[in-house]
Amino acid sequence: MTDVIQGEAGCGRFPSAVSVTQLNEYIKRLIEGNAPLNDLYVKGEISNFKNHYGTGHFYFTLKDDGGLIRAVMFKSMASRLAFMPENGMKVILHGRVSAFVRDGQYQIYADAMEPDGVGALYIAFEQLKRKLEAEGLFAEARKKPLPKIPTRVGIITSATGAAVRDMINVAGRRFPYAKLILFPSLVQGPDAPAQLIEGVQYFNRTASADVIIIGRGGGSIEDLWAFNNEELARTVAASRIPVISAVGHETDFTICDFVADRRAPTPSAAAEIALPETNELKRKIGNIISRESAVLTQIIARRREYLSRLSASRALMSPMNVIDDKRMQLAALSERMMLAENNRLSLDTARMSASVGKLEALNPLAILSRGYSAVYDGKGSIVKKTSQMKIGQTVTLHLADGEADAEIRDVRKSENEE
Repeated sequence: MTDVIQGEAGCGRFPSAVSVTQLNEYIKRLIEGNAPLNDLYVKGEISNFKNHYGTGHFYFTLKDDGGLIRAVMFKSMASRLAFMPENGMKVILHGRVSAFVRDGQYQIYADAMEPDGVGALYIAFEQLKRKLEAEGLFAEARKKPLPKIPTRVGIITSATGAAVRDMINVAGRRFPYAKLILFPSLVQGPDAPAQLIEGVQYFNRTASADVIIIGRGGGSIEDLWAFNNEELARTVAASRIPVISAVGHETDFTICDFVADRRAPTPSAAAEIALPETNELKRKIGNIISRESAVLTQIIARRREYLSRLSASRALMSPMNVIDDKRMQLAALSERMMLAENNRLSLDTARMSASVGKLEALNPLAILSRGYSAVYDGKGSIVKKTSQMKIGQTVTLHLADGEADAEIRDVRKSENEE
């Protein structure tokens, strides 16, 4: 070992006292000077994983049954991963070992990482699948039904691949009346997701298709990876037009298959699902016409029978007889109404006579006609008691046939007056 720690005194190979920082820096130089530690692969299980959202760096611990070591992967390297590390995941990482002077601890600075035993793309596929499923994007309840007889079919795939030729052949055989509209797109590679997304958005923006088929022929998981893009999945799920996903062969599954309104095992099968078969459609239409004709025939027969009953009715055959019957009914009703009215008038007359008799008995003029008179003072108030009169006072006598003025010459109280 040729490196030397220089203490504060600056003398000797290992001076009697060095600072902590000097010691950590020395250890750091020793580790970084070791070639195998600057280029090594380490495998273990991830724990204490932290995705620092502020910086994008990954901090975690790599452990096995016998030990553990801290690790960090900076954002520039972490952004290249096809999957998101998780606690408990077994991985193999590449990097270098170095010491952190401030903490006095060594750790691995990772620049690459792969799942141990399972491919990174498969891990990324499962992680995205779990995420979108938890959000409800795979739920059958949100998926749209396919149109029964589409006249416009939008196809998003490679313009030169076998998939588009297969779909054209199937469409021409099954339902040649439908118009096929191709939106050419890359179907693999880093630029493919953006073009596939643009295709879905184009058909939704222009409303130029009744149903959309998106897909490609078979291939490896790397070839089909464009259809596992999260943004593409969300675009397909948000499409107002029903989408059929037809990616790869029958055994291939992509995220696009799960979010689409319908999955087809192959592009050819997608065309068969999307379009009705002409002869079968004619047969169904013929059955509908036959059923509707039978129903209309029954309705017409019932209406004719009803019309026959009406035309044979007495009202139409002998209308004067019906009119005479109604006249008799009207006369009878008129007679009953007159009788009821006379009875009502007799009762009202009797009640009125009784009321007039009561009123006549209470009429004060009737009392005067029997020889009585009413006495009023000079103010027009009726005089009821002798205490209201004085000798010499002038009063007015109201008689049955007129009035007379009189002067009070004497006032005598009754002997029964208290």
